[in-house]
Amino acid sequence: MSIVRKHVSVGRVLAGVLVFQLVLGCLLIIGDLQQGFSLPRMGPSSPSLSDPVRPGDQTRRFSPDRAVPSNREPLPERLTLTVVAGGDAVLLEGAIAEGDAPRILKQIEELSAPPTRAILNSPGGSVHDALELGRALRGAGLNTEMREDDICYSACPYLLASGVQRTIPEGAFVGVHQHYFGESTLLPAFVAVEDIQRGQGEVMRYLDQMGIDPLVMQHALATPPDEIYVLLPEELVRYDFIEEAAQ
Repeated sequence: MSIVRKHVSVGRVLAGVLVFQLVLGCLLIIGDLQQGFSLPRMGPSSPSLSDPVRPGDQTRRFSPDRAVPSNREPLPERLTLTVVAGGDAVLLEGAIAEGDAPRILKQIEELSAPPTRAILNSPGGSVHDALELGRALRGAGLNTEMREDDICYSACPYLLASGVQRTIPEGAFVGVHQHYFGESTLLPAFVAVEDIQRGQGEVMRYLDQMGIDPLVMQHALATPPDEIYVLLPEELVRYDFIEEAAQ
């Protein structure tokens, strides 16, 4: 009788473990399907984007729709082009949505005078469109720059990298993190491993072609999509986004 009871008890334990594993697996899948969902984490949560950034304390919670401080106007949901500085520059502002690259390039081609500079203010978005637009901007010989207090997060740094010359004031914010690759961003990560690896390889190749040290990707790969790693001015110099200021 004791042996039977022992087998029943072991069976219940194993059944409980199996149920726990199934629940955990479902939570992981849901976490992949919904970028905003995350499992409870041990330890302190990361600070918000509004908190000061210091060396060694550069990871912040991130959501594209909350990337701009509350006291500023929200950015457009799609990348918008505005001609500024008498036609010498274009302001590219807003999220980078799928299909934005060919749309923005068409608008640039239709300008009466070709711009020489692209000013960026974007929370990021579609990596594919950022790379396509970035290659075109480099091909046209444009410089890229930012303004004080403006942002360039997620896929936006790839546009920033495309400038023949790049200007980033100390009051601007440039940040990187992990991306989703492939035709569907709803694919669970463990299903889309091949697309992810191919996409990361393309990004690193692109950065190298633009004269950016691909080692900047170490920060991106270590930062989840719901967080952002904000690069310090010395890191922007180290990874060749900008040159060190003359002493």
